[in-house]
Amino acid sequence: MNLKFVISYDGSLFQGSQKQPNGLTVEDKLLKAFKKINIETNIVLSGRTDKEVHATGQVFNCLVPDYWEDFFRLKEILNKNLPSSIKVLKISKVKDDFHSRFHAKKRVYRYLITTKPTTPFNDKFITHIKNINEELLQKAIKEFVGVYDFKYFHKTGSDKELTKREIFDTKFYKYKDIYVFKFTANSYLRSQIRLMVGFLLAINDNKQSIENLKEQLTLQKHHFKTPAVANGLYLAKIKY
Repeated sequence: MNLKFVISYDGSLFQGSQKQPNGLTVEDKLLKAFKKINIETNIVLSGRTDKEVHATGQVFNCLVPDYWEDFFRLKEILNKNLPSSIKVLKISKVKDDFHSRFHAKKRVYRYLITTKPTTPFNDKFITHIKNINEELLQKAIKEFVGVYDFKYFHKTGSDKELTKREIFDTKFYKYKDIYVFKFTANSYLRSQIRLMVGFLLAINDNKQSIENLKEQLTLQKHHFKTPAVANGLYLAKIKY
């Protein structure tokens, strides 16, 4: 049967989500956990997250023998066999043709920043910024909404030839003492969100302007190409 899994993980301990020869990825650890309970399967991730990027709602699907009908028990056993940095949150049965990547309609990412100095206990999970101009960032982030050619907002050498993407929604808000950049789109280019956040933080620091951002979005001029560090980025939710 085809099962859909929702998982969370601490990306700081992995070389990304997708399987690699070094075995230090989220997919490798998941396959290892399945193997321990005699399930030989292939995992289809909803999307790839890079090294040090976290997830609170990553999704994958895979084929599992029919006798594993007790999903609560399957979740418990998998979590016991997984490192504490990966957690299975939910398991549900889906149609045989369900594909977690191709059937995803929206992907939500969050990037977390704080003005409080980080500690050894949260440094891998949030980015420290000295001063934040909330009003300016709320205005600037709205510029990304719409269909654009994100040629100047993706890592060169990435395998995507078509660089046009639609951003459905963006938001910048404060939650307790954490500031959050939120992006909703169908799909993203490699390092796109980190490059968008990098530009926004440069606007925050008065090193770039909203006018420059508009020029880069319309491919008039490539002003800025430094991505924000990976540790503040989370794949938050996949919507089907």
